[in-house]
Amino acid sequence: MRRITDVRLPRRPGSNDPVGLSWLSLDDHNLITATGPMPAGGAMAGESWHGDRLSQRGIDLQINGGLGLAFTELSDQDLPRLLELLELLWRDGVEAIAPTLVTCGVTPLRQSLAVLRKARDRHSTGRCQLLGAHLEGPFLAEARRGAHPLEHIAAPSVAALKERIAGFETEISLITLAPEQPGAQALLSHLKELGIQVALGHSTANADQAALAFSQGVDMITHAFNAMPGLHHRAPGPLGEACRRGDIALGLIADGVHVHPTTAVLLQRMAGDQLVLVSDALAPYGLAEGEHRWDERVLLVNNGTCRLEDGTLAGVTLPLLEGTCRLASWSGDADGAIWASTMAPREVLTESLEDHWLIGNMLSDLLRWEWNASERKLAWRGAA
Repeated sequence: MRRITDVRLPRRPGSNDPVGLSWLSLDDHNLITATGPMPAGGAMAGESWHGDRLSQRGIDLQINGGLGLAFTELSDQDLPRLLELLELLWRDGVEAIAPTLVTCGVTPLRQSLAVLRKARDRHSTGRCQLLGAHLEGPFLAEARRGAHPLEHIAAPSVAALKERIAGFETEISLITLAPEQPGAQALLSHLKELGIQVALGHSTANADQAALAFSQGVDMITHAFNAMPGLHHRAPGPLGEACRRGDIALGLIADGVHVHPTTAVLLQRMAGDQLVLVSDALAPYGLAEGEHRWDERVLLVNNGTCRLEDGTLAGVTLPLLEGTCRLASWSGDADGAIWASTMAPREVLTESLEDHWLIGNMLSDLLRWEWNASERKLAWRGAA
């Protein structure tokens, strides 16, 4: 029997629960069997963590590939390298991902979904889990398409959706679309019937159009501030409406380039537990920086940021938890940053979080976070 004391557990941003330390009991196999608050004003025998945080691993709802693989270009020959990528993600502190398929042709999309199905069936210990896919497109606003190829942008319709995902309906977790586009409302209704979450993204929607979409079941905003109207004092746009409502998840790429650090901190303070960190990592994730191929285009990677040759911002190669550490350094709110990458994405996919999620978990499957408040430096490692 082993006991760990003086541990900080994840705390929901904005919660009125008192900030306190906890203890954990583990069996001989490092399985957590019990937990509770540290006694007020008293010590407890055990291995003190001196206030270090404990959390589940990260969940990444927007990641486009890695180790040279783009999820929209997968073939059966890529399966071994895809499994290697899932091992890399586990080592990088990520428990599960929604593999993101950006706008592409119907045939490669369906082929990629088939390969992801095979990889999902080969899940094993030490590998990141594949959740249902995240289709980022093709039902996007042309004016806000960003790096998405124009020739594959499609008008929203149930028929166009079926052409793409028939037979894979239960293997799609999330679809990003522009809800202001003609036909989007009927498509949104169909997606909700299928049990697929819907995010607003690559959109020209104003606040009123966003409000209608949110009332009809849009649950999330994809990469807040990017490829959508900004937050203006006379035109609050989808971000303003989402913050006003308080129940819409806000995806954020915390690299400091897609969104300025100051703006990221302001969003964190406005949104609280709505904030969901995503990596938006592209195929060069895990590879050296420099010049890489992306479909028929050239992708330039510099300091973790990916751009097309014309300068269009395309994504990053930074791990999800690097964004967690950066956000904590900008805001000074380590607990909020950890929540945004570990607990908040779980709430997007499930209705509620279990209060006693720790019980029954192996310590080796969890993360330990050390926070240096004076230097605003957050670091993580495996908990075991």
